[in-house]
Amino acid sequence: MLQQAATSRRTIQVRYRADITAGGLKVRESRIIADLLLKNTNEDDWQAALFERNVLQARNPETSRRLSRLLRARLSLMDSDLWRLVSDGSSLGATHSCLAAAVKHSPLLGDFLDLVVREQYRLFEPTLSKKLWEDYLADCRGRDPEMPLWNESTRRRLRSSVFQSLAQAGFIESTRTLKLQPVHIAPQVLNYLRSNHEDYVLCCIELTA
Repeated sequence: MLQQAATSRRTIQVRYRADITAGGLKVRESRIIADLLLKNTNEDDWQAALFERNVLQARNPETSRRLSRLLRARLSLMDSDLWRLVSDGSSLGATHSCLAAAVKHSPLLGDFLDLVVREQYRLFEPTLSKKLWEDYLADCRGRDPEMPLWNESTRRRLRSSVFQSLAQAGFIESTRTLKLQPVHIAPQVLNYLRSNHEDYVLCCIELTA
């Protein structure tokens, strides 16, 4: 029992996790999950939606389970006002709402925006680079000694997911060029975050205001 308690404490203290490897913001799938949350869907209906109707259009049940768990965890950190922006908002509003939820759920993504991408804008650098990601992960261990030791494959998948998120949100032109570009976060998303005192999320995504 004491060993389990110690393990639990260590888990709580971990800041950086490899739980964003599903691939970017997943806006289309997030709209579906947000709609289910807005309908206060019970667990039986969740299961039916995911596995009988395959609403996420996943290749197999395990992919559907993994993706729904991630997106539900992200969105559940926010409330129904943001879910509506995801479910019914414009493409830009939904995308930036998904970004906000992803940042709150994953400090690995949020801190990369705040500490690395912000600095590149400040220095007027034209692009990001893969080396910046590797240097960032090395620095993460200084901030979080409990961070897992990820193998090369996991590190690449994490980088791919983070850079996909940046491209989808507009911070970079594409994952191929990594060219930085100015981003103006959708006003309705900024209003939501300010009204709900989401200071960390605001700090991470307001980089070029």
